[in-house]
Amino acid sequence: MKNTIKGQVKAYYGGIAKKVSAESKVSCGCSASCCGDVTNNQNLYTKDFIEGLPDEAINASLGCANPVVLANPKLGETVLDLGSGGGIDVFISSKYVGESGKVYGLDMTDEMLELANKNKEKMEAKNVEFIKGYIEDIPLENETIDVITSNCVINLCESKEKALSEAYRVLKKGGRLAIADVVVLKDVPENIKQSVEMWVGCIAGALPVKEYEEILKKVGFKDIEITPVNIYTREIIEDIAKQKNLGDIYSKINVELVDGAFAGAHVKAYKL
Repeated sequence: MKNTIKGQVKAYYGGIAKKVSAESKVSCGCSASCCGDVTNNQNLYTKDFIEGLPDEAINASLGCANPVVLANPKLGETVLDLGSGGGIDVFISSKYVGESGKVYGLDMTDEMLELANKNKEKMEAKNVEFIKGYIEDIPLENETIDVITSNCVINLCESKEKALSEAYRVLKKGGRLAIADVVVLKDVPENIKQSVEMWVGCIAGALPVKEYEEILKKVGFKDIEITPVNIYTREIIEDIAKQKNLGDIYSKINVELVDGAFAGAHVKAYKL
């Protein structure tokens, strides 16, 4: 399975979970499938969001934007976080939905689920449940969720249409999709795109905004909004290349082509 995209992602994030568990910290450096440097540069989570969360949940966060600020979970709602990792977005949402609400975290990686459940114990979060599964085959009943979040996960899916159709299936009528994901903002030659994806793994599989909108419409979503919030500038990409000792390779590409070509975006849509 490791030779598949899903297998590679699973192996990588399992390794991150082990490292966080062993060291209680992880230096992301945007290696493999990580948006860590973008997180650090853009301050995705302000203090009011992460206050009171275990360090292990925060340090295992590999996202590209803050989906909870977009989701705006409300008291009593049921939330599902896709690709929940160490649980950062689950625990943030749990504060807002309260004891009368519920937050599910779905992840395919045993190591991340183990880490998330340890964090749950530390938080004493009674309204949180972590479940194992794939976002292309969500193990929940139809129309049981009020709001779906995820953070830099859909772009890594082999079948984005299947993942988004599953999200649509489990949402209640009137429910909302409020996720952070990576999108492509301008055309990049395929050879350069593949090269940059190797350093900034979290941009792998990213779709152009229009194509993303088309898939959302196809599976049934309405009132779609895709808003870039964290732009991958040439400075960010250059910094990542230097950290990974890839300066020589970076110097040989046309940096104008990658400057601002990718972004972490807020994606919001409704099941009406």
